[in-house]
Amino acid sequence: MKNEELVLTKEWDKTFTKSDKVDHSKVTFHNRYGITLAADMYTPKNAVGKLPAIAVCGPFGAVKEQCSGLYAQTLAERGFLTIAFDPSFTGESGGIPRCVASPDINTEDFCAAVDFLSVQDNVDSERIGILGICGWGGMAINAAAIDTRIKATVASTMYDMTRVNANGYFDSEDSEEKRYEKKVALNAQRIKDYMSGEYELGGGVVDPLPDDAPYFVVDYHDYYKTPRGYHARSLNSNGGWNITSSLSFINMPILQYSNEIRSAVMIMHGDKAHSFYFGKEAYEAMIKDNAYADNKQLLVIEGASHTDLYDGGKDKVIPFDKLAAFYSENMK
Repeated sequence: MKNEELVLTKEWDKTFTKSDKVDHSKVTFHNRYGITLAADMYTPKNAVGKLPAIAVCGPFGAVKEQCSGLYAQTLAERGFLTIAFDPSFTGESGGIPRCVASPDINTEDFCAAVDFLSVQDNVDSERIGILGICGWGGMAINAAAIDTRIKATVASTMYDMTRVNANGYFDSEDSEEKRYEKKVALNAQRIKDYMSGEYELGGGVVDPLPDDAPYFVVDYHDYYKTPRGYHARSLNSNGGWNITSSLSFINMPILQYSNEIRSAVMIMHGDKAHSFYFGKEAYEAMIKDNAYADNKQLLVIEGASHTDLYDGGKDKVIPFDKLAAFYSENMK
């Protein structure tokens, strides 16, 4: 199988400080659609033997140089070999056209990361976990539902991107009529894109902020549009996703079989996050009629907003020690 040749940035260009407790390198791997993915690998310094491993991705519209890299590096400080990867069609990863999201392909990206980790000489293939942030939290749970090699999954400040695209926020557009209107507009956009030969972007986080911006938009702006989290390759920091990306999400719910997951899953969410209902209700659906509910948990971070679980916010609220303990316990 011939893979794409990627051009990877060699210098440290993350939104977080480089740790002196881990070794960092760039790696690539491919998914079963032939798309080559770019990742940062973090390995504990002076590690010996086969290590437990974790693949990290997200948030939706972010790149590995932002908070997925922070999660990966911090967990590597706690003894795990980790990778933070860019999903297909984004960042330094391959795939054409650019700036496309797919409930199928992006779930596959997690499974491909497991493929890659499973064949590393310094990884214990029986101790592999995944971690998804924001929209990739939903993708991670979807991957756990299909990939029996995954021993433990964390979904942090998760979105169900299929639900929000089909139903709107807080299910305020959950009707056949509203979905029909969306599909009419998106299919009209397909014609425009085909005629122009380019895929129109929906725009990243609005900047400057309007005076009447809702709380969650202010929250996103504070991360993606300020030195705290801005990155030149981040979709949310810049032009956003292709408008027509929403089509497949409307029609393909990703969490259909979450209550058949046998492996361990933690959903971690802040109770002040606008997205909290996604995590809370995904947890409830996951344990309903599930004979393997004992290894599932909902970890609520009191007072935390959605983006507080991107990088910890001003109070550094991400409980990395609890995450490490969860993985260690469930990847024995």
